[in-house]
Amino acid sequence: MLVLTRRIKESIMVGDDIEISILSIEGDQVKLGISAPKNVDIHRKEIYLSIQQENSSATQTEASAIESLSSFFKKK
Repeated sequence: MLVLTRRIKESIMVGDDIEISILSIEGDQVKLGISAPKNVDIHRKEIYLSIQQENSSATQTEASAIESLSSFFKKK
């Protein structure tokens, strides 16, 4: 893990096209601004993990549905 110290209005570049700026610091909260191309998805980690879990559940549902259909057609 890379750890950097930044002050308000300072930035960090990720690659050539993603800029993370420190907008404000209030108590124990840091407000970030992220400039990135539209094709880059940006989510809070808890939202990202929720999306991953839902996607995983959806693929499991599809697999079990396919197995049910397969066994249904095998019976005929």
